[in-house]
Amino acid sequence: MAATIVGGTPMQLGAFSLSLAVKDIARSLEFYQKLGFKVIHGDQAQNWLILSNGTTSIGLFQGMFEKNMLTCNPGWGLDGAPLDSFEDIRDLQEKLKASGIALDSEADTTNTGPAHAMLTDPDGNPILIDQHR
Repeated sequence: MAATIVGGTPMQLGAFSLSLAVKDIARSLEFYQKLGFKVIHGDQAQNWLILSNGTTSIGLFQGMFEKNMLTCNPGWGLDGAPLDSFEDIRDLQEKLKASGIALDSEADTTNTGPAHAMLTDPDGNPILIDQHR
């Protein structure tokens, strides 16, 4: 079966990472650093860190959500650096809705800049589209 492209062109979801709901951020950080991950964003005192190892990114989040989730960041490259050009979350959510995908939460379309939307895949996996700029 061939993949269907929404609206004729692929959506640009930005940098992908797995967001992990961790019990002890210090312990998790130590573990992932042993695997070669480096901190590229975040604040451990606020219980969140973004780590990178090559083209692989993960987020460590203590006490912020219940389940691990897939995360896409429009406006960020693989290294966590801002992109000059990107598809805004509001445009992405309109394409998702037009394709019949139900959103659990939506970005406020009356504002610009940072916003997020949430959806759940058919197997119950949460997906966060989280635009920081």
